[in-house]
Amino acid sequence: MKEIRIHARAGQGAITTASLLGYAYFAEGKYPYAFPHFGAARMGAPMNAFVRVDTKPVRLRSQIYNPNYVIIVDATLMRGYNCFSGLLDNGIAVVSGKEDLEVPRLKPGQKVFVVPANDIALKTIGRPLGNTALIGAFAAATGELKLNTLIEVVKFKFSGKIQEGNIEAIKQGFEYIQQRTENRV
Repeated sequence: MKEIRIHARAGQGAITTASLLGYAYFAEGKYPYAFPHFGAARMGAPMNAFVRVDTKPVRLRSQIYNPNYVIIVDATLMRGYNCFSGLLDNGIAVVSGKEDLEVPRLKPGQKVFVVPANDIALKTIGRPLGNTALIGAFAAATGELKLNTLIEVVKFKFSGKIQEGNIEAIKQGFEYIQQRTENRV
């Protein structure tokens, strides 16, 4: 089983992020379970969304404490929370932020990818909601999902200009990580 924990503020699309990831895993023949966790139910309050995925039906319904992957939609949350808490030794984190964003030192084997997801979203969607750019970046960083699957999920979920903008955001998030990983080799 693979587990993903998403850190965001209410209203930043974390539930949509988890839902889109779940649909993508399902489209690739896996069994996903995506769900949110709220504290105070107000815009801007810290919240989490979670995705579990396996090759057999997922029955576990608790929060995720030891994720394989972490997606951080709002980097300001790293100031007050240990968003990397419990990240497995070979875990991968994808963080929305500028290239010069300082991230905590992680254990050897763990990787962090910083993506200007909100900038990508502003250019492609017209609003600084970088969740689809983060999904594209997640796919490239982890190899968990195919880019074409993510595009098909967005086509199913959205229509018109919103669909076009989100598809472009996914592509740019994916390409951003691909370019960085190719330069490391």
